[in-house]
Amino acid sequence: MFLRVASVEAHGGGDGDGDGGVGRRGGRRTRLIRFVGAVIACGVVLTAAGAAWAYWHLNHNIRSVDIDGALGSDRPARPTPSASASASPLPSGALNILVLGSDSRSGKQNAALGGGDVSGARSDTAMVVHIDAGRTKATVVSIPRDTLVTRPSCPLASGGRTAVAYGVMFNTAYELGGPVCAVKTVESITRIRMDHFLEIDFSGFAKLVDALGGVTVTTDQDIDDDKSHLDLKAGTHHLNGTRALALARTRYGIGDGSDLGRIALQQKLVKALLDQLASTDLLTDPAKLYRVADATTGSLTTDTGLDSLPELTLLGESLKGLTSKNVTTVMMPVVPAPSDANRVVAKEPAASELWASLR
Repeated sequence: MFLRVASVEAHGGGDGDGDGGVGRRGGRRTRLIRFVGAVIACGVVLTAAGAAWAYWHLNHNIRSVDIDGALGSDRPARPTPSASASASPLPSGALNILVLGSDSRSGKQNAALGGGDVSGARSDTAMVVHIDAGRTKATVVSIPRDTLVTRPSCPLASGGRTAVAYGVMFNTAYELGGPVCAVKTVESITRIRMDHFLEIDFSGFAKLVDALGGVTVTTDQDIDDDKSHLDLKAGTHHLNGTRALALARTRYGIGDGSDLGRIALQQKLVKALLDQLASTDLLTDPAKLYRVADATTGSLTTDTGLDSLPELTLLGESLKGLTSKNVTTVMMPVVPAPSDANRVVAKEPAASELWASLR
């Protein structure tokens, strides 16, 4: 068609008179324009359909638990938001989030990464993230999973309640009553209302690190842990998802082999991930943005206040001014338990003073 149009234009006419040639050329151009327009329209429709599917997929990735509905009003009160916070276009009030890393072995990917047994899961990692008003500073407090606590009575999804238990390991709260009991126990320990709950499992953490292109971490000592299958010399390392997860789980290859040494490594990883996120311009790489979003939402369980993309996006937007330099990582002060040298208990009054400073 293009060759014939060129020939007609070169000779100034066509098979009939001049007006007929012009009419045919105009008709061909009109058909060509319509064809190109149709192709563009199809592309727009397909792009919109792809975007709609991606949104639907990411939104339906997220699992949620109705923490507020399960616990009711028997909880610490939320602080009254300031007038400046309510006037801000983005949420800017102080926020407390319980972040759990689950050692579930449900699913082949979690099993391959060394999670807990199939019948249940435990909170392998527990962090209370306190974000200051203005949301430019944060304090991350790790709670050792081996801490002996009083586990309060918790409602069960199947009906009924658990009994109060004294001197039990902290991570049994999640194992027995899931996220609801984990939140209830943390609020009982801290007397701080958890505004939100986030849980990510083993495979989700590894996928997130890989989607970001790995994470760079500096270790202060050699690590050789047969259980986490990690062998690292002291120094700076760029780790893929599997090795970053192994670092987060390492405890026997460092220090005294307790959970306390592992917490220090986990806190390093938190800051390293913040640095990696800050240095990655996801908005200029839609494919990478989707991979990160898919990895995050695919293994995420939240409370019902964060169980949609708009809610998670709004939270992320409100935290754009938060950098790793303004994140303080600490561990709840503990001492060896008098009843068991392999367990710890809160060190008082230091632990209570820490929690009071975050209310």
